[in-house]
Amino acid sequence: MTSEMIRDPASDHLLTPENAAFIIIDYQPIQVSSIRSMDRDELVFNIVSTAKAAVNYKLPIVHSTVNIATGKNKPPIPQLAAVLGDYPTYDRTSINSWEDTEFKQAVVATGRKKLIMTALWTEACLTFPALDAMREGYEVYVPVDAVGGTSLAAHEAALRRIEQAGARLISRVQLYCELQRDWSREATVPGFMGVFENADGFNVEKAAAEAARKDA
Repeated sequence: MTSEMIRDPASDHLLTPENAAFIIIDYQPIQVSSIRSMDRDELVFNIVSTAKAAVNYKLPIVHSTVNIATGKNKPPIPQLAAVLGDYPTYDRTSINSWEDTEFKQAVVATGRKKLIMTALWTEACLTFPALDAMREGYEVYVPVDAVGGTSLAAHEAALRRIEQAGARLISRVQLYCELQRDWSREATVPGFMGVFENADGFNVEKAAAEAARKDA
């Protein structure tokens, strides 16, 4: 069985490691603690998993925080800092990161037009820069299970708003699969295997292997 010739990864209409950038905004303790649209432990697991995918596939990463320099907020949650600790952060005071000069310059500097965008909250720090980015010709992809809002209604209304404006809604698992695309790309397969992990500790691959052992 032979895969078709690899499409140009820079011009592919699907997400590839060569045409996308990862944007992550405001996963700080006070923002995480205020999430009510999904279980917070699951949210943390999903954003950490999504960030690991960005690192595994060597995407350009633009990481923004808010109000650390002013002393009004704390650094990113430690689970995320452990994954992104070597990447620079762009601290700002604006709610809309697109209105921060250094952040926007960092996005432009990636040279990528497909932005995988994550933020807390969905209704503000995700929606505003997503709308601005799309107005300037960027394609925005949102892993919906790695973002959250102050209520389920607020989260869903924000997703509808940005989808109506042209954003593509995806999931963390879809993101992994879209970036990997072919098992013959062996260098990233070990990192891909994290897709089988879940927030509750259940691992599909390990469960299948255990079932096979019992049936043997």
